[in-house]
Amino acid sequence: MGLNTSAQAPLPVGEVSRLIGGWIDRLGAIWVEGQITQLSRRPGAGVVFLTLRDPSHDISVSVTCYRQVFDAVADVVAEGARVVVHAKPEWYAPRGQLSLRAAEIRPVGIGELLARLEQLKKSLAAEGLFALDRKRPLPFLPQLVGLVVGRASAAERDVLENARRRWPAVRFEVRNVAVQGVHAVPQVVQAVKELDGLAEVDVIIVARGGGSVEDLLPFSDEQLVRAVAECRTPVVSAIGHEPDAPLLDLVADLRASTPTDAAKKVVPDVGEELDRVRMLRDRARRHVVGLVDREERGLAGVLGRPWMERPHRMVDDRADEVDALVDRSRRVLGHLLDRADSELAHTRARVVALSPAATLERGYAVLQRADGAVVRAPGEVAGGEELRARVAEGEFTVVVGTDA
Repeated sequence: MGLNTSAQAPLPVGEVSRLIGGWIDRLGAIWVEGQITQLSRRPGAGVVFLTLRDPSHDISVSVTCYRQVFDAVADVVAEGARVVVHAKPEWYAPRGQLSLRAAEIRPVGIGELLARLEQLKKSLAAEGLFALDRKRPLPFLPQLVGLVVGRASAAERDVLENARRRWPAVRFEVRNVAVQGVHAVPQVVQAVKELDGLAEVDVIIVARGGGSVEDLLPFSDEQLVRAVAECRTPVVSAIGHEPDAPLLDLVADLRASTPTDAAKKVVPDVGEELDRVRMLRDRARRHVVGLVDREERGLAGVLGRPWMERPHRMVDDRADEVDALVDRSRRVLGHLLDRADSELAHTRARVVALSPAATLERGYAVLQRADGAVVRAPGEVAGGEELRARVAEGEFTVVVGTDA
C-alpha cells in the first residue's frame, strides 16, 4: 500500500527499512538456482556466507546458511559450482541489505545440467537459430581474424601459431576473456559483440581447450547463443575437443573440433595454395600449347593447298571466266538488239501502210467542214457549203454543188 508522505512529512530511514523488512518477511520460501561465486567459511563461525550469481544476467544475491546446512554438501560444493537453494528472503534493517537465508542446498548434477541443456537446445532449435540456411560461408582469405580466447591459454597459442604457420600474413584481433566461471558469459558476449562491430574483422573464432561439462557450460548459455546468432560476421566455434558439443557449436557458422582445427579451417595453407597455383598454371600452359599446336597444324594445312602456293592462278581462272561471260553477254545482247531492230522495222512498215498519209498518196482526199469535222456522208453537207479538201501534197477549198 502507498504511504502518505511529503517533503514536509517524510519518513525516517529506520521506518522505511522496517516497512521494507515487513513486506519481505511476508514472502514465502523459494527455490533458487545459481552459481556460487564467493564462499566464506570462517573457522568456528556458525554461519556460512556465499554469493549466488546468475551468469546469464550478471545479477548476484547474498546467501547465508547455518554451518550444518552447508556441511551437508561441503564435499561436493565449491566456488563456481551450480546449486539449487531453498531459502527465504530476509531484510537486514541496519544496513538495508537483502539476502537469502538458505535452509537446504543441493548441487546441480550432471544429469540435471544435460537435461536442461537439451531442453534449451530444443527451444532454440524451434526458433530456427540452428537452421542450416542461416549459416554463412567463411571468406577464402580473411585479412583480419577476431579471436575470443582465454588469456595466455593453450587454445590461443594453438590458433595463432597454426594460422601464422599456414598463412604468415594473417592478422588477429584478440580479446582475452574468462572462459569458465561466473564471469565467462558476459565477457565472451561482450568480446563477440566488439569484434562483430569492427568492419575490418572478416571472421570470429571463439576458442577454448577441453574441460568438464561444468567448465564448458558458459558456451551453452542462452545469452551467448543469441549474441552469436545476431552477428553479421561469420563465427567459428572451437570449444573443447571432438566429443564436446556445447550449444555454441550449433549456432556458429562453422564448428571446429579443436582450436588447431579452427586455424586450419579459417586460414588457407600458403604451401597448398602455391601448389594449386602451379598446377593451374601448368594446366593453362598445356592448354595454350595444345591450342597453338592445333592452330599451327591448321595453318600449315591451309598453306599447303594449291591455291595458296599459286594465289594468282585463282585470279587468272576467274579472269578467263569473266571474259567468257562478257563475250557471251555481248553475243546475247547483239542478238536481242538485232531481233528488236527487225521487229521495229516490220512494225514501222505496218504503221506506214496503215497511216492516212499513205492512203492520200494513193489519190484519196479527206473533206472537212469549217469546224474541222470530217465529212463521211453526202447528207452531212448542204449545197453551196465550202469544204476543205486535204490531199497528199496539201489542201484546197471546194464548194458543194447545189445539185448535191
